[in-house]
Amino acid sequence: MGWLTAGDGYEVALVEGRVTARATAGRAAGRQLKSLPKTLRDHPEVERLRRFAEWLARHETACVAQVDTWMVSALPVPTELLVRVWRDAAWQSALRDLVVVGDDPDAVGFLRDATESGELRVVDLDGESVRLSPRTVTLPHPVLLPDLEDLREFAAELGIVQRVEQIHRATWQRPADADAKATWVSEFAGGWFPTRSALAGRVTSLGYRVSGSRAVYRVRDGARTVEAAVWIGEPWEYQVSTGPLSWHDPDGRTLRIADVGPVAWSEGMRMAAALYAGRVIDEVTGA
Repeated sequence: MGWLTAGDGYEVALVEGRVTARATAGRAAGRQLKSLPKTLRDHPEVERLRRFAEWLARHETACVAQVDTWMVSALPVPTELLVRVWRDAAWQSALRDLVVVGDDPDAVGFLRDATESGELRVVDLDGESVRLSPRTVTLPHPVLLPDLEDLREFAAELGIVQRVEQIHRATWQRPADADAKATWVSEFAGGWFPTRSALAGRVTSLGYRVSGSRAVYRVRDGARTVEAAVWIGEPWEYQVSTGPLSWHDPDGRTLRIADVGPVAWSEGMRMAAALYAGRVIDEVTGA
């Protein structure tokens, strides 16, 4: 975005998401100012730029949230769609360097570009630049990536930082000796919070939803939708502790552990662990 005239002797622009001014006259002409002059703070052009900056921030957040949904659900995303949104800096920031998989499940690489000709350019684990043009691609959940550790090591070598947490996302595998008939997990139960509102606040701050007495997160796991739920106490309770984690189908029926897929298991455990991490820890006992 270019510089816009605002008042006598000044121009304004958005620089790194902040309204910035520069002088157009006098000894400071052309110099970017450290702060907005008082005469510009209520100027219409400045106010328009502020509103635009707020919209851009919301747009960036929405792009990251949508890409995160694609990744967690592992839904096929049309290549044509990626090509179209790539022109937008916010979309490009959210998508760049994510691991993508095309028609060949062994053709895994970090997304670097989406060209107007309909091709995706990725860097594979051999460090080679590869062009893909499948009809759709997936942005796999890390628990589904067999070469996850190799991808993490290679990303560190390349200095890759993903805007959407994918390869460095915390993952959990269901233990081989887990009781298949059980319907809940208590690994992260017992995290004490001084008030129920404090725990509910942590739920929403982490991006999860409060539904009655539970923190919930809906996950598409394969062909179905599963809701992971952690007990957080009744709304009228005061001091509360995190309860067990369970999974439910769209009709509200509780699933056996054996029927919970890898993505729903990992994301449910991730939610439970994140809530538990905010508990009050006794300084004397460490409990």
